[in-house]
Amino acid sequence: MPHRTHRLVPGPAGRIHLVEQGSGPLVLLLHGFPESWYSWRHQLPVLAAAGYRAVAVDVRGYGRSSKPEAVAAYRMTELVEDNAAVVEALGERSAVIVGHDWGATIAAHSALLRPDVFHAVALLSVPYTPPGGPRPSEVFARLGGEEEFYVSYFQEPGRAEREIEPDVRGWLAGFYAALSADTMPTAGTRPAADPHFVAPSGRLRDRFPTDRLPAWLTEDDLDVYAGEFERTGLTGALNRYRAMDRDWKDLAAHAGAAIRQPSLFLGGTLDASTTWLSDAIDAFPTTLPGLRGAHLLDGCGHWIQQERPEEVGRHLTDWLGSVVAGR
Repeated sequence: MPHRTHRLVPGPAGRIHLVEQGSGPLVLLLHGFPESWYSWRHQLPVLAAAGYRAVAVDVRGYGRSSKPEAVAAYRMTELVEDNAAVVEALGERSAVIVGHDWGATIAAHSALLRPDVFHAVALLSVPYTPPGGPRPSEVFARLGGEEEFYVSYFQEPGRAEREIEPDVRGWLAGFYAALSADTMPTAGTRPAADPHFVAPSGRLRDRFPTDRLPAWLTEDDLDVYAGEFERTGLTGALNRYRAMDRDWKDLAAHAGAAIRQPSLFLGGTLDASTTWLSDAIDAFPTTLPGLRGAHLLDGCGHWIQQERPEEVGRHLTDWLGSVVAGR
């Protein structure tokens, strides 16, 4: 098995850090919030062993990749061009793109906007929703009644940073636990305990579990994640949420657009991203006409490729075999 290799390659905003393993057709792996390339540590060797060049990137604003100051630098169109730049820097013309959480949304739009580069797309946890509809900030502001939806909380510059950065490790541990199947608030818990919402004058972390780590997260794993954010801060990562209204304007010409390349969706039955967006999953025959598989893993939470690495690896390699064979 080839070793993992860390590299820095040029991108539109400066540098992009990536970790690659294996050789063969290129598979680009994109993480979500608040994570890093390390979220794909289980899949890199599996894909390499299956005959692929697996490449996990630090998305702009994270880890060793560049972190522009302006919120506008985190628009979806900018992140799509980062991914195309990685493919070019690696000496390739095309790639399969796979994403989790925000990475899923970035992967989907990479396939939508650059079908010349990304010939297949797999989405984990967050289903594809085409551009269009009301302004995002207005939608999020209406959620929660007297409470505040976490996206609105993240969108206010500096606010989440003031909560997180005094205790990055503790905050991350709680956030990961809140969305993991084995540590999230149990079924039947009063709605006011939902960790996706902030009470008036409260903090997001007020509803995080504080007495345990999820089974998939070791103390060493937590050290890796915390070490990166303690070094970089959280602003670059949070700016993705703050750029959503800019995306709404940038992508208006693509309202309702389908992604026609071969696609795959994997989600967890206990993940709010799949339950809240169930209508988006139901719409896949229209929005993802090239869909070759949609699998909801029973009893799985949000961190799907870390909670269920063996199942995710199997689904990805099975799907990749059909995608690559069909080219």
